[in-house]
Amino acid sequence: MGRPLVCDELWASISPLLPSLPSRPKGGRPRCDDRAALAGIVFVLRSGIPWEMLPAEIGCSGMTCWRRLRDWQAAGVWDRLHRVLLERLADAERLDWSRCSLDSASVVAKKGGSQIGPSPTDRGKPGSKRHLVVDREGTPLGVTLSGANRHDSMMLAPTLDAVPGVRRGRGRPRRRPVKLHADKGYDHKRCRRECQARSVTPRIARRGVESSQKLGRHRWVVERTFAWLARFRRLAVRYERRADIHMAFLKLGCALVCLNQIKRFC
Repeated sequence: MGRPLVCDELWASISPLLPSLPSRPKGGRPRCDDRAALAGIVFVLRSGIPWEMLPAEIGCSGMTCWRRLRDWQAAGVWDRLHRVLLERLADAERLDWSRCSLDSASVVAKKGGSQIGPSPTDRGKPGSKRHLVVDREGTPLGVTLSGANRHDSMMLAPTLDAVPGVRRGRGRPRRRPVKLHADKGYDHKRCRRECQARSVTPRIARRGVESSQKLGRHRWVVERTFAWLARFRRLAVRYERRADIHMAFLKLGCALVCLNQIKRFC
């Protein structure tokens, strides 16, 4: 028997975050089980298959799983799940804020939609760009989405601000790293001012000064996290016209990476 799509640890983390069931005063068909719907969503994320090809063994139709993904995104479930898993890593002292890294990666957008632009690295084909900040171990902290023609430096502040407040014990939740490493695409005075305004020490490679031969002693972890996310085939290419649906998949992928980090370290 293969491993379950939704393990007990994932279900225990997400089940308290789900919206309450809607009332049905006039009866109707029984509602599809939330765990079965989550299994269908994870199956599509991992395999990349179209919704209508979702196997019947999942116990939930593809359209129902899509609606549940949309509704949970609107309710902020994926954001809260990501924060809960980050707090578990923080409680185990496995979330390292001392040296974080920021970078972006472009993906082809097959069907158009919002948050899409001509990719300068792919002959002007429509695409999107994901901007990701990770901690010293490569755990995803914050992620944003933009058109592929959006310059990396314009998304530094929004990506830093996308990091959720991670609470550990008493006191205010933490959202800012001590240092932030980034490549030459962020070598602008504005980016350094944005870091300093958030009490973050910028460690940005300088154009014309530092060599481009090496990825960097500290920045390679964010590239590895992008590789982890690329294992989810639904994220290898953007098929969703709606940006919120694609972001739902992206945030769920980040949450699953955090869950793997918990299994690895805790």
